[in-house]
Amino acid sequence: MKILIIQQKMIGDVLTSSILFEALKAEHPNSELHYVINSHTYPVVENNPFVDKFVFVTPEIEEKKSLFLSFLKSIKKEKYDAVIDVYSKFSSNLMTKFSGAKIKISKKKWYTSHYYTHTFKEATTPKTNAGLAIENRLQLLQPLCNSIPEKLQPKVYLTDNEIKTSKQFLIDSNIDLSKPLFMISVLGSGENKTYPLPHMADLIDTIVEETNGQIVFNYIPKQITEAKTVYNFCNKKTKSHIFFDVFGKSLRDFLSITHHCTALIGNEGGAVNMAKALNIPTFTVFSPWILKEAWNMFENNSTHVSVHLKDVKPELYEGKSIKEMKTEAFSLYETFPPELIIPKLKTYLQQF
Repeated sequence: MKILIIQQKMIGDVLTSSILFEALKAEHPNSELHYVINSHTYPVVENNPFVDKFVFVTPEIEEKKSLFLSFLKSIKKEKYDAVIDVYSKFSSNLMTKFSGAKIKISKKKWYTSHYYTHTFKEATTPKTNAGLAIENRLQLLQPLCNSIPEKLQPKVYLTDNEIKTSKQFLIDSNIDLSKPLFMISVLGSGENKTYPLPHMADLIDTIVEETNGQIVFNYIPKQITEAKTVYNFCNKKTKSHIFFDVFGKSLRDFLSITHHCTALIGNEGGAVNMAKALNIPTFTVFSPWILKEAWNMFENNSTHVSVHLKDVKPELYEGKSIKEMKTEAFSLYETFPPELIIPKLKTYLQQF
């Protein structure tokens, strides 16, 4: 059986959808499994032993209709038996249609159902601590698998050389790996997913005060101004514990460095998902408009903990949709000061 799984765009989504390959290989060990992803997300699924072939959507393919048409034709030539369209947007609708597969699976949408042979309505209440992002993906396997696990955890596969090289890099950067080392996700994927910078600095001050640990930031060069702003808001003692120039120059570098960290703490997003896939403890600050039930994967009140405005001020959410909350993200953040997070953070840090 030859199966295509489509998951474009975000790093966290691509990593999370990779669980489908492990489940499929368990029941269909001789199947050939291909994965359509955006080229920039490849580092989080590189070396995944359950994926037989990666099919990349490049920026050029997205921008030029002629290249996208050629891409669709290449999918048709593969003669897939089944397609699982996790992305479920117009581009993946077309990929599914062009595939000519007999079995076409996706989430249920009234305006795209005619593209598919099987559609599934997404649940809104999780059954396990895997969370909705995992559970809603696993249900897409029903037409192909008799045995579907309740939860599978996404995994990042680092090489021995990557682990060894990153360890030496940290040692050469004067980081003592016998002491706590915290990776801070200082910035979200957008402004409306980023805890206000002065508030984030207060959380970092708390981490250093409670653990006397070492701090590294997760940022890329184009975000250096915002990252430096957080650094500048920190107190004098905290600054002496921050190794500001120690950061991953690439996504694989970030993953390799995070492998050696005690925990990752900060904004919800791809970095948190990657840390969990590396079995690194996490403390997550959710944006007020993000659905916590979907992305608080494997939360257990010990190694994986999260905070959300809705947990402490549920009255702000009464009668409001996610879309409405998104437009109010910045004002909502201001009702979520560090004082509401620090007690839970202090409790979390006691284990380190």
